Amino acid sequence: MRKLPLLILLVLLSAPGLMAQSVGGLLKSGTQAQQTPPSADPLHRETPSGTVVGFLEAAQAGNPRTAADYLQLSTVRRQSQGPDLADKLKVLMDRAFVGSLRRLSTSPEGSPDYGSGDQQTIGSFSSGDADVPVVLVRVADPNFGKVWLFSSDTLSKVPELYDTVEAHQVESKLPQSLVRNTFLGMPLWQWLALLAAIPVALAIGWAVVLLLAIPRRLWLKFRHRPNLHSYSRMSTPLLVCFSALAHRVMAHYLGLPLLSRLYYYRTIGVLISIGFFWFLLRVTNLTMQRLRIHAVSAGRIGTGTLMVLAQRLLTALVVIVAVLGTLGILGFNLTTVLAGLGIGGIAIAFAAQKTLENLFGGVSVLADEVIRVGDYCRFGDRTGTVEDISLRSTRVRTDARTELSIPNGALATMNIENFTRRDKIQFSPVLAIRYETTADQLRYLLAEIRRMLYEHPKIESDSASIRFANFDNSALRLEIVSYVLTRDSNEFAAIREDLLLRIIDIVGKSGSGFAFPSQTLYFSRDSGLDKQKTAAAEQEVQHWRDQNNLPFPDFAPAEKSAFRASIVYPPPESATGKQQRLP
Repeated sequence: MRKLPLLILLVLLSAPGLMAQSVGGLLKSGTQAQQTPPSADPLHRETPSGTVVGFLEAAQAGNPRTAADYLQLSTVRRQSQGPDLADKLKVLMDRAFVGSLRRLSTSPEGSPDYGSGDQQTIGSFSSGDADVPVVLVRVADPNFGKVWLFSSDTLSKVPELYDTVEAHQVESKLPQSLVRNTFLGMPLWQWLALLAAIPVALAIGWAVVLLLAIPRRLWLKFRHRPNLHSYSRMSTPLLVCFSALAHRVMAHYLGLPLLSRLYYYRTIGVLISIGFFWFLLRVTNLTMQRLRIHAVSAGRIGTGTLMVLAQRLLTALVVIVAVLGTLGILGFNLTTVLAGLGIGGIAIAFAAQKTLENLFGGVSVLADEVIRVGDYCRFGDRTGTVEDISLRSTRVRTDARTELSIPNGALATMNIENFTRRDKIQFSPVLAIRYETTADQLRYLLAEIRRMLYEHPKIESDSASIRFANFDNSALRLEIVSYVLTRDSNEFAAIREDLLLRIIDIVGKSGSGFAFPSQTLYFSRDSGLDKQKTAAAEQEVQHWRDQNNLPFPDFAPAEKSAFRASIVYPPPESATGKQQRLP
């Protein structure tokens, strides 16, 4: 903050260097951008802008005879009256001219907004109640072709208007050495006034910044929120902007010469532009950082990463607009520049089609939050854990511990199965039972397995079911549909193992067995089914019938509620179960 006044002072002190440059040179660069062929006229009178600026430069440099060449006078009058008339015209342009030099046409044909191709009204002289138009005419020069000159009608009114123009009242109270001596066409007292206005402008700017901070502090105090000093990061660019505006207002009352005024306004315009876009950058970065922190704290990691990308893109956009705005303030023609940017953007888009495809694919993946870092997913026929999501590709650590890189463009169109997002895991084995199994044995088997599923604490009992599904070629097919209440793969493997072992016990208890998908040739007498177990199973089913408690098509709701979580899991003999029972 302490270095800021020095910075602004250096910028204003560099104004003489800017004034030493020709405005015609800046306009000439814009003309070259429009591919206008250069004129052979050394005075650059081929355009209205070149004539006005060239006249002011010559008169300000103390060359009245050269300035007289911009006037529509006869050869005799130019030699005798030209220098004096040029000096008076220069005074009128500095003190009474109403118009804008920036809007003057840089085309040899002039601008239709100011008149025809042979006559242009560029402004007026305002003195008292009189407003005299300032007119340029296009005449034929024997040496350089058609050139623009200040018209003879305008020049005829210059002596009369010159007598009515009032000098600066402050000049009568200042030492004449400061009034008569000039530097780069501007009196020394005006230079001193501009320098003296710098600390005053800084004080005004700082006061405005402090006043703007008061409502924010009151709001934070009312909402009982801490002051995170984020406004202090905005104060410096706001100070630059408001101080430059204050200095611009004070300089308006100094009555600077027209050409010096143009350079000064451009310098101040650049400072205001720098302060504004600097402030815009700070606001953009602070806003995107807060949005990213909010997204990450809410668990939206993908959105947080997307905020980083958005912050960089917005920063680049603000910088580009700032550069273009500064060039426009300096007087460059931006039409061709913008057209070139459009054509260049199309060429880059075609050349970097795949890169842009991956970029937008990455934005799509991050915005939709299809996957996150740490998710275990299936990508096509490959499975693995997501390790990183960048703007170009996504890196996956596969089950084989290899690193798989998938372009985001392909990822955006790929079917992705996210195992980490599941809330439960399906357990749906198919049991193949021997054909020798009787119907009652099968009923016993279905009832006991169904009961076991209802009793198991890790099975979602409301959706658990087992059904006799079909007669296969070599087996009776039973289908189990259930969900294990876990999201961890290792825990699911342990629960699945326990369920399968219990199913084996139930199948063995029923007296039946599992069928094999093959043909068996018996070379010895088959002992057949276990008659004792078969009789026990059939007796149990008959008991259910006698008690009117046959569990088909399902168990009674009261029994299902009584079954729920009645199995001890893990089993009492399990080491894991023993640890869970410890107080």
